[in-house]
Amino acid sequence: MYNNSFFKKILLVTCVVFLYSCDKDFNSIGDGLIGENHFDFVKYTTSVVAYNQKIGPIQSDNLPINALGIYDNPAFGTTTANFATQLVLESANPTIGKNPVIESVVLTIPYFSTLKSTDANGDGTYQLDSIYGSLDAKIMLSVFESGYFMRDLDPAGGFQEAQKYYTNQNSDFNTVKLGNRLNNSTDASQNDAFVFSAAQYKTTTTKDGKDVVTRVAPAMRLDLNASYFKTKIIDASGSGKLAGNDVFKEYFRGLYFKVEKSGSSPSNMALLDFKKGKITIKYKEDTSDTDATRLEKAIVLNLTGNAVSLLDQSNTTTPYANATSPANINTVLGDEKLYLKGGEGSLSIIELFGPDADSNGVADELETIRKNGWLINEANLVFHVDAGAMLSGQVAKRIYLYDFENNRPIFDYVTDPTTSGSNSKNGKTSYGGILIKDNAGNGTYKLRITNQIRVLVQNKDSTNIRLGVVVTEDINTTTSNKLRTSTPSFSQVPKASVMSPSGTILYGGKSTIPEDKRLKLEIYYTKPN
Repeated sequence: MYNNSFFKKILLVTCVVFLYSCDKDFNSIGDGLIGENHFDFVKYTTSVVAYNQKIGPIQSDNLPINALGIYDNPAFGTTTANFATQLVLESANPTIGKNPVIESVVLTIPYFSTLKSTDANGDGTYQLDSIYGSLDAKIMLSVFESGYFMRDLDPAGGFQEAQKYYTNQNSDFNTVKLGNRLNNSTDASQNDAFVFSAAQYKTTTTKDGKDVVTRVAPAMRLDLNASYFKTKIIDASGSGKLAGNDVFKEYFRGLYFKVEKSGSSPSNMALLDFKKGKITIKYKEDTSDTDATRLEKAIVLNLTGNAVSLLDQSNTTTPYANATSPANINTVLGDEKLYLKGGEGSLSIIELFGPDADSNGVADELETIRKNGWLINEANLVFHVDAGAMLSGQVAKRIYLYDFENNRPIFDYVTDPTTSGSNSKNGKTSYGGILIKDNAGNGTYKLRITNQIRVLVQNKDSTNIRLGVVVTEDINTTTSNKLRTSTPSFSQVPKASVMSPSGTILYGGKSTIPEDKRLKLEIYYTKPN
């Protein structure tokens, strides 16, 4: 027993010494190493050069999610998001009988929502997701027949590439819209004072003498002009215009959604999956020449053709405009504040390690790390939100760090096995980039770049590439979209950033930033003695 007790004491003392050595914090390479251990576990912190980059008009066709509405962000300015889409016949060449009379034409687009509770009657209470601005704000919403034909293929490339459409093409669609707006209901909540409503939609029908209640999650529901669709769809059935979707998309070029301010009311914006939207035309027709019974039928038009998000930026704040002006961007020392904004917004470029004083192609700081034989245990970039600069605006929930030179994910993203399930903002949790707030409300984003640094340190032939950081609407989407006009610095931006209307303002790595707020690279390493 004595030997066993003695052994436990020795083990306890060894663990304490080991943990103490792990906790030591070193701020320069190689100094302050204490003890006779074979290995010392060390934390090294170094500054980072980070600077802003404005994003101009960018490709925004066929995004998985599109914005609709007007978002007044106090830190950045106003984003107005219009939208255009083709329509596709769910069933081509429908057979329409005699004396068809339209009963209703309804456009539905589901919202992103969460069921919060259900009462004793089975009625649900929902909370809308992906709303930017006040939930009870209003906008003027007008839906028009589009006069702009959206090609599948680009003739400039010999019809070998998909046709691209861009954020700044709103005027192209607005100037050729046809007729009056189709959502001409007398109910102002469907047009002049439109609201993204969280109300559950409920209908009651009678079957076998019993009432049957159908409940549907919140969605945009607009009654459209029945007379228009009688002429455009029902009466066109005998002309061959509905024979196939190639012909139909030329005949009926789609819908153009236009948003404007609703009087003096504050505005808001929602993210929508328009591909799940549809127009349902319900009508009745005669069953035969002699039978007085009327047959109920429907034609469905899906919003699954080519589509484009059309973004107008206005009322840009002075601090944002100044920070992203090329004349004010400091690519040598970095910028004090980093402005990340989705859509036709801005990103930041990250340069790791110090300058190359010897012009040997390798930064001095990186060269020292390589010579000292560090074994990298963990490495992170830690960004701090400048809450004061955000002016109480909604802060982006997630940011995405990527290989800016090659427009692809970094190693740590690729090797992170965590998935997001049904929520596109979750997943890749080890890689990080999720907004975290402490008890005082201070926000940070932490991004793991362990494998990225390991490869850089261990492989002397690897290049210390620049990294890019953007806001993201979907952490699972890593492909990039093209700028309409390339710059000397870059020609693409991650697609998930184009999808997002959100933004965040971060402290940079410049020496003028307070130490506790400054952007830093943290490396935990093992150094052999």
